Amino acid sequence: MFITLEGPEGSGKTSQLPALAEFLRGKGYDVLVTREPGGTSVGDQIREVLMNMKNVSIVPQTEILLFQAARAQHVAEILRPALDEGKIVICDRFGDSTLAYQGYGHQTDIGTLQYLIHFATGGLTPDLTLLLDIPVNQGFERKLKNDSEWNRLDAYAKAFHERVRQGYLELAREEPERWRIIDASAEKDRVQEEMRKFVLQKIAG
Repeated sequence: MFITLEGPEGSGKTSQLPALAEFLRGKGYDVLVTREPGGTSVGDQIREVLMNMKNVSIVPQTEILLFQAARAQHVAEILRPALDEGKIVICDRFGDSTLAYQGYGHQTDIGTLQYLIHFATGGLTPDLTLLLDIPVNQGFERKLKNDSEWNRLDAYAKAFHERVRQGYLELAREEPERWRIIDASAEKDRVQEEMRKFVLQKIAG
């Protein structure tokens, strides 16, 4: 089973992921945790280019293609082999991040992006996507409060991040059988409880 976590900045998905994985391991499942961009040696090098504040001159087209390059390596080297071995794979961001950030955020043609994502992934699609949704202002307040790493994408204007959030909600509305929306502004334990509930429901079929 392939599970992805998505959400705007400050949604807390990255900090929630380890507890979710440990919960599932405690239930006897073989779980692999990974992230995008990254997850491989090549992907981590691309991540450094994408996130580095020195690279503010990167244009949206370059950003899009770099994400897909990292994703293609990730799918071939990590995701497909783990899924073929019967593992539950939980990935912090996947193709929907490209649609939300580069599609809705940069206002790039969604159809073009879907084609590029399909090319990079060979058509690999998550079985379940958990959207940790949080208002933009609240997400950034949380991120700053936690002293998190500030990267090139964080530095985009607030209007960009508002479009990203609305893009995520639109993607979830378009494919309700795959997406589950969780209020990430709730208490951390409550969010984790919701995540576990939706994953166990999906496993149970």
